[in-house]
Amino acid sequence: MKRKANHLLLDQAKISKKDEFYTQLVDIERELKHYSSHFSGKVIYCNCDDVETSNFFKYFATNFETLGIKKIICACYKKSSDGLGAYFEYTGGAVNYDDIKYFSSDGDFRSLESIKLLEQSDIVVTNPPFSLFREYISQLITYNKKFLVISNINAITYKEIFNLIQNNKAWLGINLGRGISGFIVPSHYELYGQETKINDQGERIVSPNNCMWLTNLSNFKRQEFIQLTKKYAGNENEYPNYDNCNGINVNKTKNIPADYDGLMGVPITFLHKFNPRQFEIIKFRKGDDGKDLRINGKSTYFRILIKNKLVKKNYSSSTVVCYEQQNLKFGS
Repeated sequence: MKRKANHLLLDQAKISKKDEFYTQLVDIERELKHYSSHFSGKVIYCNCDDVETSNFFKYFATNFETLGIKKIICACYKKSSDGLGAYFEYTGGAVNYDDIKYFSSDGDFRSLESIKLLEQSDIVVTNPPFSLFREYISQLITYNKKFLVISNINAITYKEIFNLIQNNKAWLGINLGRGISGFIVPSHYELYGQETKINDQGERIVSPNNCMWLTNLSNFKRQEFIQLTKKYAGNENEYPNYDNCNGINVNKTKNIPADYDGLMGVPITFLHKFNPRQFEIIKFRKGDDGKDLRINGKSTYFRILIKNKLVKKNYSSSTVVCYEQQNLKFGS
């Protein structure tokens, strides 16, 4: 049976700034296993994590020796009853929670004390507050940090995030949507719909099915080519032209034609399969007039305008020639 998506809680989180969605260990394991080579000799900073409950800390501490990690730093917002944030530094061996230290303020990731820890780190891995996601990512870029974080898929549509993806400064991770099984929420969060459960540990789980991993760490998926099996020539009626842009609409990534060298509007989920060696991202959502892309006077759902780098124009015959993708060899 298909899981029925329920986006209500995360949508409300943005509006009300309820950001208490905690990542399950199974989802962390499923994603982080693809980045093992990045962690050796590095300081990992989980700056939205209570060390006593964080599954990110649990994962890194359990695999500390195997991954060759130098240090783990966890920091959290207002951990103690007096409103002071807390942080914990781990360099291996037994975990002693008596070594937890406290900030002089609330431990917000924007605080000077938290930023000092950020400056000491190499890679940031966490589930940041959704309501502050733009500001959170902006900070990581300002301090030139590597990162792997969870976000709502809608973050793709934020100008700041889309620009990072377009300029190859960030990209999607391996899992998204139903590849992220759900989040632990506190008891005061109401559970809606069929995408909820209480697990064997008594934890309340919601599965909104609209989240992704965002990163600037290389992964195998970014190196894969989309195998294109469709053709534009002879099937033009399947690819309508936009009213306000010299390009064609493609409703599904799998239907991208292999022989078209012009602009194509594709769904935002295309970014999960985007390989910058195969495609170029041109623009998001807007046509030549600065308004939403339209077909026969009606706006389409969000589209990303792309071009295929692996086709070339044969001007003498006015035909499009496709490169043999399987024979292309690129460096990593």
